[in-house]
Amino acid sequence: MGTKTVDEAKAASGVEATNDEEKAEVTRADEATEAAGGRETEATEAAEVAEADGEAAPQGPSGIGQGAGAVVSAALGLVSLSGSWLGTVAGARQQLIGQLRTSSQASVAKQIKAVYGDAWHATALWGGLFALAALIVGVVVLARPAFGAPGKPQAAWVKSVAWGGVALGVIGLFLAVLKYTDILLGLPSAS
Repeated sequence: MGTKTVDEAKAASGVEATNDEEKAEVTRADEATEAAGGRETEATEAAEVAEADGEAAPQGPSGIGQGAGAVVSAALGLVSLSGSWLGTVAGARQQLIGQLRTSSQASVAKQIKAVYGDAWHATALWGGLFALAALIVGVVVLARPAFGAPGKPQAAWVKSVAWGGVALGVIGLFLAVLKYTDILLGLPSAS
């Protein structure tokens, strides 16, 4: 970085300086311009070197959405196994409907099925819906890298949690089918 003479500073700035103070300002302004140009050149060269070394600045999605999807999948899988408020309300509602529609003269088998069996099936149905949602969300999270930025691997914890959600979804769906078909904890016989 060299200093310019007063004549060079006048020519570069296009302004004629009239006193020593103005001449010094013109010289400082020119030096700042040269310094800024030098910094830009250094930044450009550093970016080219980093790119040549394969250390390009990370660009693209951060993976936060995939992580959130994996956690949602696991949570839905747990809800499908443990039961949900929605399933409990649906079961209680179905039990009330069964009580209202069944007369006191109906057979015991019919009363058990209407009051308890339909409520059990409603609870199993909601558990199955939560399990299916967990399964779908987990599969979407695991399949997402195939449609995303090429060469950007998915974080290991995202894969693990998503696989956990898929596994819980499969188990929950299997148990829901067994409960709905009365293979698992079927209604007692009326005899």
